[in-house]
Amino acid sequence: MSAVTEERTLRRGGVRALYAGNARAVVGRGLQATRSSNWVVVASGFIEPIFYLLSLGVGLGAYIGTVADASGREIPYAAYIAPALLAVSAMNGAIYDSTWNVFFKMNFAKIYEGMLATSLGPLDVALGEILLALFRGAIYGVGFQFVMQLMGLNLSWWAVLAVPAVMLVAFGFASVGMGVTSYFTTFQQMEWIMFVLMPMFMFSATFFPISVYPEPLQWLVMALPLWHGVELIRGLTTGVSSTEHATRRDDDATGAPRGSPHPRHPARCRASRVRSAGR
Repeated sequence: MSAVTEERTLRRGGVRALYAGNARAVVGRGLQATRSSNWVVVASGFIEPIFYLLSLGVGLGAYIGTVADASGREIPYAAYIAPALLAVSAMNGAIYDSTWNVFFKMNFAKIYEGMLATSLGPLDVALGEILLALFRGAIYGVGFQFVMQLMGLNLSWWAVLAVPAVMLVAFGFASVGMGVTSYFTTFQQMEWIMFVLMPMFMFSATFFPISVYPEPLQWLVMALPLWHGVELIRGLTTGVSSTEHATRRDDDATGAPRGSPHPRHPARCRASRVRSAGR
């Protein structure tokens, strides 16, 4: 009896039938494949948010000037969208790693069949692929944080925790992405992934505060998973942990009507800048 056959016999049944404790083998194989053929894809995922930051944060930001964060403090527009782009970059990297890559390996290259023919179990394969997505998210986080630091967009020392936050975002999307992809069998079904990602990218308070929406739409936006990642990372890089919920709670505590302008409300701050410019 060979060593592989003996190992598979020993782990037959129970948890050992699913997990052999060797997810690092899947990670090692993925890193080798990335170094030999997929490094361009990884590099493009890092450069894409930098292009957005330069074109919108710097270019368009020159016309917008400053915006108010959740506490009413005026910050540069580039500093406002940079953490959101970091969260989007982590989401895209994790999703593409755990959906399109997994879909191809599972349905066309049949790589997972070869892996499962060894001592590896399904959990080894799943954990290995998720760890690869986390590694990619960490690379994006460290690199983009370095760019933000060079541009002076990290407004708080709490920004050092943005990298673990990026990995948390990547872990969430990678886990869901892999689970959903396991049920897909055609390329037409895979198109639904972009159908879901694009609205989250555009409307999760990425480029403008959530307060621009009517209150019913605000609740809808807050149900999007990316919004929570954006708020988490933005709170760390700007040093403000409160959200629009805190502003509304302050309105209730001070007795101000829900629709009245709050001293820390972004609309009130913009109106103040207009009046100051008129003087």
